[in-house]
This record gives sequence, C-alpha cells and structure tokens, in this order.
Amino acid sequence: MLTDKQNLFVENYIKTSNAKQSAIMAGYSEKTAQVMGAKLKKQFREEIADRTRTRLMDGAGMALDTILDLVKNSTSDTVKLAAARDLLDRSGYKPTEKIEQTVVEKSTDELRTELAQLMGESEGESQDSTPRIAKGDLIGTLQ
Repeated sequence: MLTDKQNLFVENYIKTSNAKQSAIMAGYSEKTAQVMGAKLKKQFREEIADRTRTRLMDGAGMALDTILDLVKNSTSDTVKLAAARDLLDRSGYKPTEKIEQTVVEKSTDELRTELAQLMGESEGESQDSTPRIAKGDLIGTLQ
C-alpha cells in the first residue's frame, strides 16, 4: 500500500518521466528530491509500469478516434495519407519492406567451369554409379 506522497510521486512520474521533479511535486524536500526520486522510481517500478500500461490502454480508443477523424475529415491530403498509413500499420497491414538483392553476373565460361566442378569433371572425377549427363548435352543447352 502506497502512502499519499508515494502515490503522488508515481502519478507525477507517469506524467513527467522526471523522478526529481515528481518527488518535489509529491511534497519531498528539494534538497533530497534527486536521491528520493531515484529511490522511489526503483522501489515502485512495477506500480509505475502497471499504471502506465493502464493509462495507455485507456487512451487507445481516443487515439484511434483521432486517427479515424484525420482520415475522414482532414483538409490536407498529406495528413489523410499519413493517418491512413498509420492506421493500417497499427492494424497489421504494414507494407512489405524493400529487400535488397545482390546479383552476381557470371560469364558463360565461368558458368561452364562451375558446372563442370559440380558434375565432378574437374580434378578426380567421381567414381560413383550415379547417372551423369553427357558434357556435350549439357554445354549445348547453355549456348
């Protein structure tokens, strides 16, 4: 259970995010406000977090109404577009991010060499019984 001073500190800290100022506003001495603010912030961090979450949930409906109002009634197309994007983003309809793809182009000779290596035709050809495609058939398809 919090005292009145502690409760005031928590409420003011949620509004200001300033421990020293919140301590002063709650009635603690200006001389000890820096130390007391840090101490109270640490001591009541769970209470601060819980009340902050509650405050955010309470304001979510109002924020949504504001965004919807901007989408519907703003006279600026830029504002309408930004509000619509924000609304879609928060609804899970975020556009896909750009994906950078690096393409390494190889010459026909480089591709033939790489294919020959993969087929086991360079240094020490494979002796297994896996059927192989004739070199002439494969190279003919590359041209």
